[in-house]
Amino acid sequence: MADLKLSETRDLTRIERIGAHSHIRGLGLDSALEPRAVSEGMVGQTSARKAAGIILQMIKEGRIAGRAVLIAGQPGTGKTAIAMGMAKSLGLETPFAMISASEIFSLEMSKTEALMQSFRKAIAVRIKEETEVIEGEVVEIQIDRPAVAGAALKTGKLTMKTTEMEGVYDLGAKMIESLGKEKVQSGDVIAIDKPSGKVTKLGRSFSRSRDYDAIGPQVRFVQCPGGELQKRKEIVHCVTLHEIDVINSRTQGFLALFTGDTGEIRAEVREQIDTKVAEWREEGKAEIVPGVLFIDEVHMLDIECFSFLNRALENEMAPILAVATNRGITTIRGTNYKSPHGIPIDLLDRLLIITTQPYTKDDIHKILDIRCQEEDVEIAEEAKALLTHIGVETSLRYAIHLITAAALACQKRKGKVVENEDITRVYNLFLDVKRSTQYLMEYQEQYMFSEASIVDGDEGGTSAKLP
Repeated sequence: MADLKLSETRDLTRIERIGAHSHIRGLGLDSALEPRAVSEGMVGQTSARKAAGIILQMIKEGRIAGRAVLIAGQPGTGKTAIAMGMAKSLGLETPFAMISASEIFSLEMSKTEALMQSFRKAIAVRIKEETEVIEGEVVEIQIDRPAVAGAALKTGKLTMKTTEMEGVYDLGAKMIESLGKEKVQSGDVIAIDKPSGKVTKLGRSFSRSRDYDAIGPQVRFVQCPGGELQKRKEIVHCVTLHEIDVINSRTQGFLALFTGDTGEIRAEVREQIDTKVAEWREEGKAEIVPGVLFIDEVHMLDIECFSFLNRALENEMAPILAVATNRGITTIRGTNYKSPHGIPIDLLDRLLIITTQPYTKDDIHKILDIRCQEEDVEIAEEAKALLTHIGVETSLRYAIHLITAAALACQKRKGKVVENEDITRVYNLFLDVKRSTQYLMEYQEQYMFSEASIVDGDEGGTSAKLP
């Protein structure tokens, strides 16, 4: 007899890729907002993490809406990691929108519209509504099928019970179809939404747990509900303002969310939505959840965008704005003026500034250790020490890039653990910035449009452009 092959099923909802910050699980703070040395993927940057934790606490208490935070530091000092840690610590309810400043120039819409859409993605509305639900254990389903096909519609009866009462309901064709789709049978605990007729299977009753000899892992056992069959339940929907904008500005309704580019949304639509949301807030039907909009490489924005941000932050519906940059004193894009971080002084004045410091040798060692675990690479202690030395001499990013490359070199020689020879091999194969620059300086005459210094007999010498 041939072996029975069982097809392996995988959950496709999560994209299982290892990214630059996939090891970050949070900010790594304790209950008193004190940073732990190594926790939740975060290493070092204690003062910056503590400051981010205080901002986070203010966000959760809803006390910082319309404020802005700047995370400033040298390249490779964990600015984006801190933003990712904030996002993970906020939880699913609080919206977190993340964009790179250069993104807004590549979209088929105006810069300010792209920024406005990002702002509204970072604000959620929690809408409460009461609905009637029939909830209980299915005792019996009787379906009367017509003798002649197409002569009449199917009809039937559904008997449901709770621990205190039992009831019989007449079924129409639509309800029979819904029950059939959910594969409902006697012994299942179900909930029927009265206004929409939606059937939800909650699980199987404990009293029927011995009905079958073999049960699949997906079967969930629940207690038979108590009380009355018909109940009133409060349902909470959490949607962002941008999603409401898209639904109301397109003819296809909520399906517009899946069409990709949403295009520009008219100001009148947004005004009407804001008015309606304000009404719901007064009636107690809805509450605003201000989230976080994180703009990376903020120095890439131009003066128009900065002016828009100045105005948008004063709006009562503004989220918390977190921006990051690795620039020093540089030109503000769109002007000839220089400013710290490439941000106009009037906007800088509104920002709470968190600085990140360069990592120490111990921090780099710990980060590389975490990355080796994340990328599932076994590495010898000596090789790890060499990689740490490379990270100190070149950059942390370069050292992280060498992990997977060294693992492949190790695999090539059929080794199990990455050794010094693997690190040395990939170090010689892939240049870092310093060695690449040195190479260019040596061979620049052979490259096009290079600038070479031609020393004459004079002491100072002259420089000339070679064709």
